Amino acid sequence: MTGVDRSGGPVMVAMSGGVDSSVAAALLRDAGHEVVGVTLRLWGGESDSGCCAVSDVDDARRVADALGIEHHVFNLGDDFERDVVAPYVADHAAGRTPNPCVECNRHLKFNRLRHRASALGFDQIATGHHARIVERPDGTRRIARAVDSGKDQSYVLHMLDQAQLAGLLLPIGDLTKDEVRRHASAIGLRTADKPDSQDVCFITRAHGREDFLARRISLTPGRVVDGDGIQVGAVDSVELVTIGQRKGMALAGGGAPRYAVAVDLPTATVTVGSADDLLVDETPVDGLVWTGGPVGTVSLTAQTSAHGTAEPVTVDAGPEDGPSDGPDDGPAQWLVRWARSHRRVAPGQSVVFYDGDEVVGGATAS
Repeated sequence: MTGVDRSGGPVMVAMSGGVDSSVAAALLRDAGHEVVGVTLRLWGGESDSGCCAVSDVDDARRVADALGIEHHVFNLGDDFERDVVAPYVADHAAGRTPNPCVECNRHLKFNRLRHRASALGFDQIATGHHARIVERPDGTRRIARAVDSGKDQSYVLHMLDQAQLAGLLLPIGDLTKDEVRRHASAIGLRTADKPDSQDVCFITRAHGREDFLARRISLTPGRVVDGDGIQVGAVDSVELVTIGQRKGMALAGGGAPRYAVAVDLPTATVTVGSADDLLVDETPVDGLVWTGGPVGTVSLTAQTSAHGTAEPVTVDAGPEDGPSDGPDDGPAQWLVRWARSHRRVAPGQSVVFYDGDEVVGGATAS
């Protein structure tokens, strides 16, 4: 299924002010759609990541003008604070490693925007994500990897359900990033050479994550111990330590590299070990969602970061049997069993399941 529906119906395009969503809008316009561009104003504070800055709204508006389409700005700052920023802070306070881009997609771009579009009479929305939508013989849809593997964003779209996929267009999933930029340049869009957005939009490069969190929660100095419980270093803020982290723990030099293998927030203790100490055979997850229903016994792979390597896995019900509050309406916890030993996954990070290039579901590391 191509990312540009040729039916010519009305489409609301989420325009971030970047080149990808600019070209998405242009392709849909050229395919005969009635296109309306919308920029979400999400973050009212400082931003220098090229995603939520005031200049991005201006860039989106100017691109819309150049394309001859309407442009509107939806202020969803309160929703962003409630559904993305506050959970981000709470996760750090609880010793978890959040994924705010996934939560922004889950709650804002494919929930609030979708409902707003529907209320305004739009059956379809489109974004500039580098991913594709494929339709299977049984009529169900799945997110699939983009043609440009280096820019693939299927990982951060794993939570989309059938209703959301039915009303979604991803016009640039079949293009490489170079092709997107060439198209933008050919039609004279101001965003053609604009750098990609980087990092978390509400964390500035100038001040960083620690400064942002310190203004919202108390950060706790912690001690770093080895596997025998002997103190070997210290950290300024135990809430900022992520499983697998190597730097920032004031460890004595020399010897083999050591990594954070466990974080105990109540005792403000980080345990470090070797690369081998990071390896596990299974990862507990919760909040499991399947894109089109459980996939049965197919051969799955799992990916634990946006551009990580997908590794073979099986997914089994975990030890906590019983009713679940999760979206899968099954066991409260599941176990991802790795075919080969895998690095520990930081609690709070997404574990996304693939069947070949197609996303079949995802969960959150417990």
